[in-house]
Amino acid sequence: MSTPFTDVASEHALYNTKSRQKIQQTEFMTSAPTFRLCPADMGLEVAFAGRSNAGKSSAINALTNQRQLARSSKTPGRTQMINFFSIGDTNRRLVDLPGYGYASVPLEMKKEWQVELEEYLVSRSSLVGLVLMTDIRHPLKFFDEQMLHWAKDGELPVHILLTKADKLKYGASKNALLNTRKRLKQLGLNCTIQLFSALRKEGLDELAGVMGRWYDYQLDDGNIVETVIEENDSAQLDDFQDDNDHQADVGQAANK
Repeated sequence: MSTPFTDVASEHALYNTKSRQKIQQTEFMTSAPTFRLCPADMGLEVAFAGRSNAGKSSAINALTNQRQLARSSKTPGRTQMINFFSIGDTNRRLVDLPGYGYASVPLEMKKEWQVELEEYLVSRSSLVGLVLMTDIRHPLKFFDEQMLHWAKDGELPVHILLTKADKLKYGASKNALLNTRKRLKQLGLNCTIQLFSALRKEGLDELAGVMGRWYDYQLDDGNIVETVIEENDSAQLDDFQDDNDHQADVGQAANK
């Protein structure tokens, strides 16, 4: 009996592309000023984190093919909300965590943000993966490494984007990728990593494929199929959304 030939590489590429198309359905859901005011801890969440100048907003906007979905600000503290986006429905969410690393932010405010971020990474049950962005020209600063260790403490998978890869020539970017992998090995951290450029739209499918696996997407006959999440979870999330329309409006206004 013959076995049908499967082009694994083509199927993998198709999965990545279809996952990106699914993720492009992302819509703003709500904002929370603290971990305790986040949506119900149900469903599946993938969080995006990085220093304030690492290109996090640009990465989210490029991935979702929406120019203004994630908003950035040059004013320290203005975008220090935890922003939640639904993908198709509220069961699968993308979370834009506050940027970190502003030198001009008061020390006490920095400490508050760090406590919130650590609590979220270690304690959030619905969090299934972290996308950490770091500038390829000076990757893995101190607080980047701190985030990675918190994720390790929470047994959370991490995928690292070396952003702004367009700023370096091809050889230099490959060397940066290799050196960062070596650094991760020295730190005892098992993370996946890739080159990424929001400007050139490079690395989008690879990132979407990683997220698709975290969201438990399945490829069936060329289409993405979502695994079913408990109905009770979905109902509670819908109730949360209904109760937080005002909070969402406030959150959007705060990020402008």
